Amino acid sequence: MREIETDLLIIGAGPSGLYATYYAGFRGLRVALVDSLPELGGQVTAMYPEKMIFDVAGFPAIKGRDLVAGLVEQAASAHPEYFLDRTATGLSHDEDSVTITLDDGTSVRAGAAIITAGIGKFSPRPLPAGDGWVGRGMEFFVPSFAPYAGKDVVIVGGGDSAFDWALHLEPVARSVTLVHRRDAFRAHQRTVDQVLSSSVEVVTKAQVTALLDNGSGNGVVEEVEITVDGAEPIRRPAQAVVAALGFVADLGPLQQWGIEVQKRHIVVDASMRTNLRRVFAAGDVTEYPGKVRLIAVGFGEAATAVNNAAVAIDPTAHVFPGHSSEGT
Repeated sequence: MREIETDLLIIGAGPSGLYATYYAGFRGLRVALVDSLPELGGQVTAMYPEKMIFDVAGFPAIKGRDLVAGLVEQAASAHPEYFLDRTATGLSHDEDSVTITLDDGTSVRAGAAIITAGIGKFSPRPLPAGDGWVGRGMEFFVPSFAPYAGKDVVIVGGGDSAFDWALHLEPVARSVTLVHRRDAFRAHQRTVDQVLSSSVEVVTKAQVTALLDNGSGNGVVEEVEITVDGAEPIRRPAQAVVAALGFVADLGPLQQWGIEVQKRHIVVDASMRTNLRRVFAAGDVTEYPGKVRLIAVGFGEAATAVNNAAVAIDPTAHVFPGHSSEGT
């Protein structure tokens, strides 16, 4: 077992976690950051790195991957110790610290911990017809548009991700077909209208019932079968299928720590404290009256959590450290 000591441990490397990492360095704290994903950036990196984000202060529009790149560069000033592709599994307390154990046996002892786990650990909802096709032409996320250039792409789903990807792939792919089992969509209406007025073929009240390689023997998808309610199945060429059916998310082992949870979110007070001593939370994972789940809100919560954690770590410290512009 590897044992690590630090001032502050942050669980979750999405935007809020990365900003909390920077702010911990600004407060002069040693900081470690753990995430179950192999890359920094959390849900932004895993699900929509190419998507434009419009509600981050100071940026009229910024691509997801560019936002993450800036946050990673900013966090680097804290010289953090990263534990990626690791899951926080256990928690214990003593008089002046909290100890988090990871699934690889690593033990991290810290003066305080901040949970910035976003939606928690998430798994994509499966496409029944896609069983066995993952990595053979079918994927659940679109981290880059370039691999889809010149291909016939079929997207399954009716939510924001499905419509965002359809809109962005339309000028890149040879053709894009969006298949949804209902004739109503969960996506933002503006994006729906943009897709409906584009060259994307939208097939509703339908399901993809088979992925086919046409017996070519190359083992990758070449065609899909689409079954529309009350009609004979139709076929469309497809060298790529994106199953954008949403995902199942949960807090995993964190729920066994005795932390107060409300509808899969961690309850905090105005200081971002949880009901557990020396454990704080920030970002989308938190719940309190009037909570708004935006990246911009998560940044403010991260700073609040770090400043209050700093006092828990060192009772002689002040909650407000002064403005960064006042530093040397």
